[in-house]
This record gives sequence, structure tokens and C-alpha cells, in this order.
Amino acid sequence: MNILVTGLNHKTAPVEVREKLAFDGEKLSKGLDALLKLSEVKGGIILSTCNRVELYTDVNDPEKAKLQIKDFLAEFHSLKREDMEKSLYFYINEDAIRHIFRVASSLDSMIVGEPQILGQVKEAFEYALSKKCTSVVLNKLMKKAISVAKRVRTETRIAENAVSISYAAVELAKKIFTRLDDKTFILLGAGEMAELAVKHLINNGVKNVVVANRTYERAVELAREFSGRAVPFDTFKEEMEHIDIVICSTGAPTYILHKKEMQQIMKRRKHKPVFIIDISVPRNIDPAINDLDNVYLYDVDDLQTVVDANILERRKEAARAEEIVLEEVEKFKKWLNSLDAIPTIVALRSRAEEIKRAELNRLLNRLQGVDDRQKQLIEYAMTALVNKLLHPPTVVLKEDREDRDILIAAIKTLYNLEDGEDG
Repeated sequence: MNILVTGLNHKTAPVEVREKLAFDGEKLSKGLDALLKLSEVKGGIILSTCNRVELYTDVNDPEKAKLQIKDFLAEFHSLKREDMEKSLYFYINEDAIRHIFRVASSLDSMIVGEPQILGQVKEAFEYALSKKCTSVVLNKLMKKAISVAKRVRTETRIAENAVSISYAAVELAKKIFTRLDDKTFILLGAGEMAELAVKHLINNGVKNVVVANRTYERAVELAREFSGRAVPFDTFKEEMEHIDIVICSTGAPTYILHKKEMQQIMKRRKHKPVFIIDISVPRNIDPAINDLDNVYLYDVDDLQTVVDANILERRKEAARAEEIVLEEVEKFKKWLNSLDAIPTIVALRSRAEEIKRAELNRLLNRLQGVDDRQKQLIEYAMTALVNKLLHPPTVVLKEDREDRDILIAAIKTLYNLEDGEDG
């Protein structure tokens, strides 16, 4: 058996190429069916996400399988082979095992440490399994990949540091407030980054959401999406008396909140802490506000500094994760190599059982007056003898040895185990 990975990802292909090769909807089921019809493929799994399309296959001849899979991808997606070929990569056996472990552990992701990929790997494996498209080797490989990913997350801090602006904002909020589920929040304006931050806050327990936008209809729309309430934009300063977290992204050319105004707001708040994130460029919140007690103001550059520091931390943790992957690859290789000896072990045991059965029948035919209990004892003794004789060669054949091929050949010769009998 040989493990072959065929794929393309965000590093090798732009989104317009990746989307043409995606296996979405019914394409996944049809794609697996077509993949398994290839003569060189014994089992297959298709992983298709926005950042990668990868085929994990158990194949006979890797080089022949490469050609078949390239033709399959081109034909299935109605593309010319030359249009996609330069974006494809291939990994065979040990390199394939390492790649799959790295993918599941998010070491090959656009954002190292992101949690989504493990769920996507599980889903791809379970779907192929449900369609009976996998093989014994692929089943073991994917289960191992999932356990490796879990080990990486348990033994490293690769996923603990925020590496997006929106998520960094939430992490800072957690440091300022011991809990978020009792905090109130206002979004001033809109924007993709700000909306992502709102979603992260809601996912972390924030329930009371207020939206203020210069276009009131847009405020209503966003408030509905976030299960919050909309207010006219010119009332947001009054609202801030009861607000703990502010995200501002209005696109205004000047400050919309000044230090003196914030001083008045803090008096009305009885100086309870407030966390303000100004994602706007140019800034919309007067930086001097940060001088006030219990006011924590961060702009987009502050958040980027946090993100950059966290990326460095993730890289350090990724180095440890790579060591874990290499350890697990070696373990899996040993298991994979042991499979080479299994047909010989099965054939050896079959030959021994055949000899035992013939000799037992010959002995029992010669003995007179032997009852059933005595026959059982004789058979038990012969079985025990055969097992004890077979135990040492079985153990040696299963070991990870450089001379295993020589030992297999020797046993086949000594016991006359022909190729047709040991498969």
C-alpha cells in the first residue's frame, strides 16, 4: 500500500483556481465515487475547504495514481490539465503522513492554530467512511491525524493567542473585565472588522448589544442580526452612560468623541471601567481620552501590536507542535511497516495449522480406545506447542527492523510459502 496526497491550497493557488476545483454539495459524493473507480486507487478521502482542496488516497503505484488523479480532477471539473497542474502538489508515504498530520494540527493553515480545520478534517473522514470509500490504512491514518491534532492543542499553546484584529479586541476585553456575559456593548458605525469583533463578543457571552449608525436603517438591520437594539447615531453619548464596551468604526473625518465629553460620561457612570476600541482610520475617538481613569482606549495600531506579538508566540508554539508531528509520524511508520509482515505471518500460521491438523489426524487414527476428553487434551497440547514455536518469528517479523525483508523472504523459503498463499 502507498499513501498519496494530491492537493492545492492558499499557498499554491489563488481563490479563483481553488473554487473551480472545490467539491461542494453533490460534487463531493460524485467526486468520491469517481475517485474510487480509478484502477490505482484503493481508498480515498476528499477534504474541500475555502483554503484547500486535498485528496488523501491509498494507492497501488503512486506515479501511475498521480496521472490518473490529475486526469480525474481535470475531467470532473471540466478544466484543462495545464490550467491547474502548476497549482498541484503531491506527497507520498512518509511525506504524505506528515502533511496530513500538519493539516489536521493547523500547522499548514493560513492562520496557524485556527480551530476550524480539525473539524473539517473529521467531517471529510466521516463522510468518506459513511460512503465506504476508505481503506484500513486510511482509517488508521485519519484517526491518528485527529489524535495528533488533539495532542498538539493539549501540549502546546498554539491556539491561545489572538492573531486577528477582531479577536484581539475580545481578548483585551477579557483582560479588562473578569466576565463578559453581564457587560453592555455598543457598535458605532459598521465595517467588516467591527462586525467580526461584535460576533466574537457575542460568542464570548455579551448579550446586551446596541447599534448606532448614521443610516438608521442599517443600524436596525445590524441590531436585528445581533439580537440587539438600534438607536439614532446622535444619541450614542447618552447611551454610553450604561455601556461597558465600545467599538467605533464610523469612517468620520474627525473625532466624534472628545476628552471633555468622555469626562462627563464617566461622571454619570460613576467612573465604572469602560473599554473602547477605535478601529476607524482616521481615528474617530480622541486619543487623550486614554488619560482618564478607568478608560481603556485602543486603536487599530494597538491591536496590531498585540496581534504581531501573538503571532510570534504562535510561531514558538508551532515549533514544538512540529516536533510532536515528527514523533507521531515515526510511530505511524512503524505501524505501517509492520503491515508488510502480516501476510507472511498469516501464511505461516496457516501452514502450521495445516501441518498440526494432518499430524493430529494421523495420531488419532493410530490410537485405540481414546475418548473425547483425551482427544481434546492431545489437540490442546499440539496447539500450545505450535503457538510457542510460532511466537518468536511472529514477534521478530512485527519489529521495526532493517532486515525485515530478508527475514520475510527466508521464512517464505523455509516454509514453502509461495506468493499465492500468503496474500
